[in-house]
Parts: sequence; structure tokens; C-alpha cells
Amino acid sequence: MAKIGINIATGSLQQNEMIVGIDLGTTNSLVAIIHPDTKQPVVLKEHDGVALVPSVVHFGEQGLVTVGDAARDFLVTEPQHTIFSVKRLMGKSYSDIKEHAGFFSYKVIDDNTDSLVKIQVGSVFYSPVELSSFILKELKSRAEHILKTPVTKAVITVPAYFNDAQRQATRDAGKLAGLDVMRIVNEPTAASLAYGMGLGRDETKTIAVYDLGGGTFDISVLRISNGIFEVLSTNGDTYLGGDDFDREIVRYWTGLAGLNEEELSMHKNLAQEFRLLAETAKVSLSCSDNFTGTVAGETFTLTRSKFENLVEGLVARTIRSCTQALQDAGLSKEDIDEVVMVGGSTRVPLVKEQVSLFFGKKVHDTLNPDEVVALGAAVQADVLAGNNKDVLLLDITPLSLGIETMGGLMDVLIPRNSKVPSKAGRQYTTQKDGQGSMRISVYQGERDLVKDNRKLAEFNLTGIPGMPAGLPKVDVSFLVNADGILTVKAKELRSGVEQSIEVKPQYGLTDDQVEKMLLDSITHAQEDIRVRALVEAQTDAQQILDATALFIGKNESLLTSQEIAETKSCMESLSALLLSGTKDEIQSGIETLNELSRPFAERLMDQAISKAMKGKNIME
Repeated sequence: MAKIGINIATGSLQQNEMIVGIDLGTTNSLVAIIHPDTKQPVVLKEHDGVALVPSVVHFGEQGLVTVGDAARDFLVTEPQHTIFSVKRLMGKSYSDIKEHAGFFSYKVIDDNTDSLVKIQVGSVFYSPVELSSFILKELKSRAEHILKTPVTKAVITVPAYFNDAQRQATRDAGKLAGLDVMRIVNEPTAASLAYGMGLGRDETKTIAVYDLGGGTFDISVLRISNGIFEVLSTNGDTYLGGDDFDREIVRYWTGLAGLNEEELSMHKNLAQEFRLLAETAKVSLSCSDNFTGTVAGETFTLTRSKFENLVEGLVARTIRSCTQALQDAGLSKEDIDEVVMVGGSTRVPLVKEQVSLFFGKKVHDTLNPDEVVALGAAVQADVLAGNNKDVLLLDITPLSLGIETMGGLMDVLIPRNSKVPSKAGRQYTTQKDGQGSMRISVYQGERDLVKDNRKLAEFNLTGIPGMPAGLPKVDVSFLVNADGILTVKAKELRSGVEQSIEVKPQYGLTDDQVEKMLLDSITHAQEDIRVRALVEAQTDAQQILDATALFIGKNESLLTSQEIAETKSCMESLSALLLSGTKDEIQSGIETLNELSRPFAERLMDQAISKAMKGKNIME
């Protein structure tokens, strides 16, 4: 007997395949679908009409995880346990974000390496992938509640400037949330689709998408031709957005109250109260001329003209990015056919006014700027579901392609559903001093451990000059041509040593086998991420143990006997954890060793610098 799905909420028949569009935002996230009756994109809303889910995660007692508005309330009362703006951390190492570490009220671990950041909440260490998966799980759950049907497939949007690591981190978060991520779509592409641009086969247009969200700003210049979107240039600032507008208001008010930033940073609860009131003021001043509110019993006021005066420098910075994006694309303002506004902060009248003035044309702002990206993702999802035959979809790779890295992990270079032809590359290095060769093992599949995936090929890159571990730079690139043939190249950049191999990635796999591999990846996502996290922690621990042992060996005469004894004891504890410890216990051991060794490592560095500078004149 065939089963027919009926949406209880609308009474209409379900499509054969429900694929949702998700805007995973820095400040807010939301889900959209193509309405089965109207065939128009709509954002899914609860009965109270709320569509936006704040991208905030709170960790309570007994491991209770709260997401959204309920979690947002804890930003003031429990800032250390409340994670916001996690999108800024996706695919990033601590060295990438250290200049902005003060922005986060929670603990981002400085492990002095280039591995992906970790966030500590109590005694538990989370990756940005895990944190984002909590937000995606909440969105999935809400969508299922509203649609009264399981949701397992999604299109997720990312900024156009997201690199391969950030896109892969977004895919991993979706998988961990129980979603098969059909496609990662650029946000400006999604916004254009929401306005119906690019849906006509014979349409050719050049579009500027101005996206000013809560935490990030980017301007993208796209060319649409025959239904294909090409990003010509992208510019912006990942630390400029509505949050900065709020900060200017807070700075103004605290200045009036006689508080400086240092005093405010010591009182996180008060700082959050100011931040939340400033946000309310900004929203209010988009449609009124005056605002009054209270913090800690004190009354604060703000006029629209004063607000515009406070933020005009920030808006000017976004316009400078627009100028740069046009230069990078080799275009003038006159070459731009349409300007699309995205992000809640574009509601500020000054922003619309300045953007319209710069491009010399009326901007597209009729769709809700908070929803436009999700609506476009739903349009793309509808195309993937086969319901919109007018849009051209290029051939895609059926399964992810990657190589084996330390600990038997799968490092994906070309994710599944990537358009063909497709090219991707990443740099790797050696594990051991003097290592003269590197084995490149190519795999196909969606699991985190290569043993659960399908091996396609293997070759050795030999002739790497003898150098200390970590010094050689081996560039591994994948190129899938229009016929589905994969060419893998490995090149050591310092010596020029190179080798390549050709593979047919789809050979010998039936549709059923591909489907099973995909299903397995979703079913085992939780277990896979746990194993990957443990292996990565063990690898990090081994690397820091080796580095510390080398450091002590070279500098033993400059260290006190107590420093050496304490460090060796700490190393022994970490070595023991390598064999039997959990991911969090190992991370905690790494953090302890880092904290112990950092002071004397810095002392020796200072001594070395001072010795090197002695007797030298410094010219200004």
C-alpha cells in the first residue's frame, strides 16, 4: 500500500520530497519552503507569527541545551554559558579571531595552534560545528512541528566569502543535526533568487547585493547569465554590522553616565543590559524620531539625528567596500542593473539612503530583509526537488571527495552536490622531522573516518626535501572535469616536487549504494563527530607533547628545576589521558599544559629578543 503524506496544517498533499531552505545567520536563523498551493517561497512561522530564531545557544544545568529566544534571555544573566555569533567562528583557528577575542563573552580557547577553535563551557569543550548543529536541530524541529512532516533535506546558505573550511564546517553541522545538506548556496545568490532574478534562461544581469546583518557586512557583485550565477567580486567586513551600531549607542550612553569601556567590561551583566537596550533603540529609531529607555534605574534618550551622527562613519565604511568591490570586478556604478538589500540592519533609513545615493538607483527592499536569503534558499531547494524545470542545474558530484589525514580522518575537498566541473585545493604538511614522502589516499563518501568510506586511489609523493615537521607545504588539489573524471595533484611548494593521478569517482556505484552511504552518514553523524573530535584532540595533544619535549630539551639550562618538574608531571598526565581520556578530558589536559608552559615560554622569548636587540640602534 502506498503512503501519501498530507500536511495537516494546510490540508494539501505533500510533495514527493520536502527540501527546506535554511538561512543560518550570525544573529538570527530561519527556515523557508515553497508553499505547495501558491508555489511561492514562504518563511515558516510559529502560531505567534515569529519566524526568526536567534542564533544563540545556552547550556544549563544537567546538560539542558536551550536555543533561540529562551537562550537569548541568558545573555545578561549567564553570559559565560551563552554562545552567540558562532557563525564568526566557523572554520576558524584561534589565530584567525584573536584580535576580536574580547568580543565574545564566553571562553574561546587559545591553544597556540592553527587547529579549529574550541569553546569552553564549564568542563565541556565544543567546536563551532557542534554549536551550529544545536541551532540547526532547533530549526529542523520547528519546521517539523509546523509542517507536521519529517524534514531531512536542506539547502543552507553561507556568505559568498566563506572559504572551503567554513563551507565544510556548515555541511558538518547540518549532518550532525540530522540533515542531508543538498547544496551550500551563497547568500547573495539566494537573495537574488528571492527577487526572481536569474530564473529566466535568457536573462543577463549584473547585480550588487548589499548585506548588512547583525554581525557582518558584505557586498557581492554577481553576474547572472542563462540561469548561472557567477560571483565577480566580494568585499566587506566580518566584524561590522548592527552590533557595531549598538556599540556606538552604548558608548554614547555610557559616556554620558561617566562609565568607560574597561569598567563596563568588568560588569558583563550591565554591559549586556546596555547592549540590548541599544538594539531596541536602533530598531525603534527606524520608524520614529525619539527613543527613551532605562538601564539600572537610569533613563537614557536618543534622537534619530544623533543616532545617524553616531553611525555615519560605519555606514561610510560599507560604501568604501562597495567602491572596492566594483573596482575588483572591473565595473562602474553604471554597470550595475539591480541593487538588492539584505540583512536586518538595512532597515536603518540612513543605510538605504546612502546605498541608493552611491549606486544612483532605487534599491530592492520590498521583501523582508531578514527573510530574503531564506526565501531564496527555498527557491533553490525547489529546483533541487525537481519542481522548477525552468532553472538550469549543472551536473553535480554524487558523493564527497577527500583525502585521509592524521588519525584516519576524512578531509573533504569537494563536497557532495558540488557543481561539475569543480576544483578545490588545500595545503598539508609533514608529521615527522625529515619526512621525505607523503601518502595521498583518495576517498569518496560522507563518513568522518576513511575506514567507513570508499577508497578510490592512493599514491606517494616522494622526494620531499628533509625539513622539520610542519615546514614542508604540500598543495593537494582535486579537479573534477565535466565527464566526472577526478584528477588529484600533490605538489611540495618549496621544492617543486609534483605528482598526479586520474580517478573515476562514480565508477562502480549504483544509486542504491550512494543512497545507503548518504543514509549511513546521517544515522552515524553523532557517533562520527564524537570519534572525529576525540581523534583531533588526541592529535593536538600528541603535537603539543612533542613540541613541549623539544622545547624543554633545547632550553633545560634556562628553566628552573621546579618548572621542569611541573611541566613533566603535566605531560605525563596528558600522555595517560591520550590512552583512556575523553575528548573533554584531553582538551582540559592540553589547556592545563598550555597555561603552565606559556609564562616561561614568553619569558624566554622576551630574553631572546632583549639579547638580540642589545647594542643595536633602533631607527625611527
